[in-house]
Amino acid sequence: ASLRKTHPLIKIANDALVDLPTPSNISAWWNFGSLLGLCLITQILTGLFLAMHYTSDISTAFSSVTHICRDVNYGWLIRNVHANGASFFFICIYMHIARGLYYGSYLYKETWNIGVVLLLLVMMTAFVGYVLPWGQMSFWG
Repeated sequence: ASLRKTHPLIKIANDALVDLPTPSNISAWWNFGSLLGLCLITQILTGLFLAMHYTSDISTAFSSVTHICRDVNYGWLIRNVHANGASFFFICIYMHIARGLYYGSYLYKETWNIGVVLLLLVMMTAFVGYVLPWGQMSFWG
């Protein structure tokens, strides 16, 4: 018998991570729901850090964004993680929806309708976030 099945502590980790029983139809497509949660946590954390230095006044909003990128320690990194995280979030959403369509998840009407409402809320939130820097992209986008 192998050590991972006989040693008491290693057996706990083995049973939870390696020999965990899973349904046969589970595939990599099921990862996108969890990735959405990870993206959401990242967006909330980076958004909070950005909000600490952001000014919402129309005349100073763009200047506060440039201040974040130039003067705040790692502000450029936080802003880019936040901006690219939003794009990755939507990639994960579309993959999650595609998986749901392929596997017929729309048959569970209540769950599907909640997902549609969440999609609309996320799209509205993304639009508001896109407008916040108050630059040319915000105006024309």
